[in-house]
Amino acid sequence: MVSTTVLLVILTGIVVTMACNIRKEENGFICVCNASYCDTVPEVQALRFEQYQLYSTGKFKPGLNTLIGKFSEKRGRSQNIIKVNIEKRYQKIIGFGGAFTDATGININSLDEAVQENLLESYFGKNGIEYNLCRVPIGGTDFSPRPYTYDDYTDDTKLEHFKLQEEDLKFKIPFIRAAKKLRGGRNLKLFASAWTAPIWMKTNNVFTGYSLLKEEYYQLWADYVIKFFDQYRLHNITYWGMTTGNEPMDGFITYTESKINAMGWVPLMLAKWINENLGPNIHRSPYEGLKIIIHDDARLTLPYVVPLLLNESLKYIDGVGVHWYWDDRVPADVLNLIKTDKKEVFLLSTESCIFREGLTLGSWDRAARYIGSIIEYLENNFGGWLDWNMALDTSGGPTYIGYEADSPILVNASSQEFYKQPMFYAMGHFSKFIVPDSVRLETSYTSKKDGVKSMAFLRPDNLIAVVIFNNGTSNSKVQIQRSGIYSNLIDVEAKSIYTVLFPVGKDVK
Repeated sequence: MVSTTVLLVILTGIVVTMACNIRKEENGFICVCNASYCDTVPEVQALRFEQYQLYSTGKFKPGLNTLIGKFSEKRGRSQNIIKVNIEKRYQKIIGFGGAFTDATGININSLDEAVQENLLESYFGKNGIEYNLCRVPIGGTDFSPRPYTYDDYTDDTKLEHFKLQEEDLKFKIPFIRAAKKLRGGRNLKLFASAWTAPIWMKTNNVFTGYSLLKEEYYQLWADYVIKFFDQYRLHNITYWGMTTGNEPMDGFITYTESKINAMGWVPLMLAKWINENLGPNIHRSPYEGLKIIIHDDARLTLPYVVPLLLNESLKYIDGVGVHWYWDDRVPADVLNLIKTDKKEVFLLSTESCIFREGLTLGSWDRAARYIGSIIEYLENNFGGWLDWNMALDTSGGPTYIGYEADSPILVNASSQEFYKQPMFYAMGHFSKFIVPDSVRLETSYTSKKDGVKSMAFLRPDNLIAVVIFNNGTSNSKVQIQRSGIYSNLIDVEAKSIYTVLFPVGKDVK
């Protein structure tokens, strides 16, 4: 049963708002939204120097719950101290978000206008988790209703038939524009990725399977990319960046093994395309500042691809994108291969998704997988982390290839409601509070036994945000130390994530 009551809990004089319409499912809890009600994120307060604001989400406490606490000169009985070193700084944060896939748009479009508004506000608005970095496919993907590109006319070497499709006009552009409006002056960065070129440009003449781009079409493919940006600009949508192609490794899988739209790239051939076609095309176009992101694939292939590309095409490369698939088989140490002393190159986790594992509505374990991955990538100097589909239906689709997936939000069109899963709130602890241009700080944690992980960030507004993750089986009492003072004892419950915000002081720049 859905609880529509807003619970007000009084804790030591502090009001904590529990605004989630809770529904218990077999595998956990979800928050239910419809046209008339949807939970919101409690506002960040104006904090005095001795105060902190804590946000929490747990396996048994869905939503984002908040309270105000204090720092004092007294150290409590806890031996678990998180020390924040404001002097030691690492990478700058670019952002967090998801992808405007066709499936996402189809599901949002299936809802009445008022429900759509609540869903978009939940992701992009000030009352939501404020996604600020999103990926947009160039053409169709495996989470489209069909395979397609923008020019499926054979041998159209002048791209005379190039045009955006119904999926763009109905399921992507309207919701991108709505998201940008919700973001207002807080910029929404967009980057684009193509899954495949038109099949007549490819060596196998089909959407899937083992294929490369024919070399005679290298320039035409670069022209095609520019046309995509031109068409979106007509709809007042501009892009911050692009990747050189989604998961080129899929383009080396035989047709019978994979149904995913794909096009492979041999590293030296990709370097040639970047150097001679894509890079020059962008630099002489209105999109000269567009960021070029290489790889956009699992870290399994990083050692074989990225060092070579950074050596061969560094002039045009701005960033490296990595997908989380097969991360459990490849140690995080390989992420250290993404570096060069000749130029600053940013790092992004550009796609993450739980797929072909069925749906487990309300699963905390899946939220914990998200949190663990985000922390691991941020600890390795990545500037952000992106989910895949932002909204799927209760069957994990639609997808024309039949690979169901899970998503932070699931849409039930028949009942005109949507469900925020623990994954949604896991993303929110980062997208809402680790805002763009935050800088990761050095932290240390005195206990190595309880499994608690923590990291800290200095935000542009001079607040420090400390993320505390406890996926263990027992609670842990933790204090945060900064400038010789200590926070109240924070009871970090098992299976939970906390974000603690507090002012850093006027003297810090």
